[in-house]
Amino acid sequence: MKEELLKCGVAGVGYLGQHHARIYNELEGTRLAAILESDPVRAKEIGDRFGCPIVSTLDELADACDAVSVVVPTDKHHKVSIPLLEAGCNLLIEKPICASIDEATEILAAANKANALVQVGHIEHFNPVMSYLEEVVNKPKYITAERLAPFQSRGTEVGVVLDLMIHDIGVVLQLVGSEPVDVRSVGVSVLSKTEDIANARIEFANGCVANLNVSRVSSKKVREIRVFQSSGYLSLDFMNQAGHHVNVTPAGLDKQEVPIEKGEPLKLELASFVESVRNRRDPKVGGELGKTALDLAIQITDQIRSTMD
Repeated sequence: MKEELLKCGVAGVGYLGQHHARIYNELEGTRLAAILESDPVRAKEIGDRFGCPIVSTLDELADACDAVSVVVPTDKHHKVSIPLLEAGCNLLIEKPICASIDEATEILAAANKANALVQVGHIEHFNPVMSYLEEVVNKPKYITAERLAPFQSRGTEVGVVLDLMIHDIGVVLQLVGSEPVDVRSVGVSVLSKTEDIANARIEFANGCVANLNVSRVSSKKVREIRVFQSSGYLSLDFMNQAGHHVNVTPAGLDKQEVPIEKGEPLKLELASFVESVRNRRDPKVGGELGKTALDLAIQITDQIRSTMD
């Protein structure tokens, strides 16, 4: 018997949302059932491109779909997600889960009440680089991450910590597996009203230290991480899905290129979300992890802004 197609939708089909729509349209076992977009011209463009229905309300989107990607600006995540959850929709909410811990708590409560799944779009967790890190990282002692991007107005409804650093916060929390006990941060506003460059030094209860650098006013794109542990160190590039692993051996240091099977992280992320919905299993990046990453990101942001005032 042929498996019924999972009806998927997208709320917000801007720069990133269009790719959610594209992938739902391509994935085996899914059907792009509806899109919701506040800009009617953009809605028609994407609807025509993928031959999918356009709806005008959240109720209509919920009626049409089993699973929905919420890809609206961060400050609208809560407003869009709650009605969809109350209608029983399973959600993939782009990172960060929302703009405040209170909003995150309400989203998780609504999901629990409706018995609906919430996955948070921490895309690097589905990058093949992260899969390799999860296999080989064991008791890291020191982690450095650098994430740089040219300036664009999209995403500036929040500062660079919630815009970019939160990716690395999520990665580090997953790899370290320990509670942060000390955070020291600094940031600078350059082109927006909030911080555009930031650094955070995070010390964990198990002794690991992470140093995170981000900028959204860079002349180049960089997404790199280095992990140091007693057995050696890793230097990996999330963007190019490449890097090397240096192991300590009796003969000295042994440097090997990392054998990463490349893939499109967003497609891997949405495929994982679809499988979670189908099999009613906890998503790899659930709402609690998204909330924990948000909590640390807000702590860093508050610390930065206390010195900027």
